[in-house]
Amino acid sequence: MKRTATSVWKGGGNDGSGHLTTKSLTLNKTQYSFSSRFEHGTGTNPEELVAAAHAGCFNMKLSFVLGNAGFVPDELETTCEVTIEDGTVTSSKLFLKAKINNIDQKTFEESVKDAKMNCPISKLLDTNITVEYSLI
Repeated sequence: MKRTATSVWKGGGNDGSGHLTTKSLTLNKTQYSFSSRFEHGTGTNPEELVAAAHAGCFNMKLSFVLGNAGFVPDELETTCEVTIEDGTVTSSKLFLKAKINNIDQKTFEESVKDAKMNCPISKLLDTNITVEYSLI
């Protein structure tokens, strides 16, 4: 399986701007710039997209792990916070709220650990990854 996205950038790093398009067109000339990346401007940024990818990948992997243990989650809500310092992604923090009927705490914790270590985006990231989790 291969997935693609295209970035177009015009101008300098501080005053230029660009857009991102995915093959699926979920992102279709979605704007990004210095302001959207390093300040609070309109548009997306690479770190936000990594955070979305990590949260989504983690949830899907956890769903598969839980399924293999005999559980189907009612809902997995994961927020991911990616931190960049001095030009390097230094951490990816996952915050999970899970609704899973009849699961015991040990199975839940083992499943979360498995998903954290084995989702493809976790494997891709060369950074500190943490997960805070709760059953609700």
